[in-house]
Amino acid sequence: MKKNRWFGFAIIAIIYVLAILLGLFTFRIFIERTHLFLAIFIADVVATLFVYFTGIFVKNTSVYDPYWSVQPLVIVLLLLTRFQVFNLGIILMLVALMYWGIRLTANWAYTFDSLEYQDWRYDMLKEKTKKFYPIISLLGINLFPTVIVYFAVLPAIVFFETGGFNGLTLIGFFISIIAASLQLVADIQMQRYRKRPRDKSGFIETGLWKYSRHPNYLGEIMMWWGIYLMMLSIDPSKWYFGVGALANTMMFFVISIPMAEKRLAMNKIGFDDYKARTRMLLPIKKSRP
Repeated sequence: MKKNRWFGFAIIAIIYVLAILLGLFTFRIFIERTHLFLAIFIADVVATLFVYFTGIFVKNTSVYDPYWSVQPLVIVLLLLTRFQVFNLGIILMLVALMYWGIRLTANWAYTFDSLEYQDWRYDMLKEKTKKFYPIISLLGINLFPTVIVYFAVLPAIVFFETGGFNGLTLIGFFISIIAASLQLVADIQMQRYRKRPRDKSGFIETGLWKYSRHPNYLGEIMMWWGIYLMMLSIDPSKWYFGVGALANTMMFFVISIPMAEKRLAMNKIGFDDYKARTRMLLPIKKSRP
């Protein structure tokens, strides 16, 4: 199993190096012909399509899973080399995004089993959609998250052009750092719980999970609102760039959380009681009537 795990790592590493190179090549072609935002978006889509087709080749849609956290890091480093602006605000934005991205990628790597494992959500969609699964995979599993993260990163793209710093910049920075730290703690607690001998029909009710059913999702939602506030601190007239953080939030409320809770209800005993004594997101003790 360990051999299969490292082999899988090697394959995915090669896929992502090639995807990044292809994306950068595409960006260089289009940046001379169109606006920065569109050039990044086109490069992003091209890299996503490459990952999608390699996922078909290795027969595993989960090849896309690291893209969520790798995508913003590549964009950030590209912007640093392009704008070459360094000030306190830029440093804070860079720290927030790198902390979030490296931590999330590390969590993926820690939980990665092998190329034989595929996310349960993809298996469920494959079972439900049958012959239409390749289209669902392309549009729903690959391109949709890419677009969501792209719009969530747009405020950072705006910010990296000039940078800047004031009180709101610091508030946004701390929100993002707290958000990524919340995810870090929640993931560590979950991994420790899964390693312990336990009744698999029960629920994790320790640490953050004692009061919240999805503290990791809360962190992901908070992260992009923090980035948005940092951008807003230097140019309030661009308030409309909050559409990315809003779309990300809606994705969790409309898709991710309902899907996760439906699975809990199907596979766990006493979900209704568990739901009654915990909050969906906030890790705060719920008062009982």
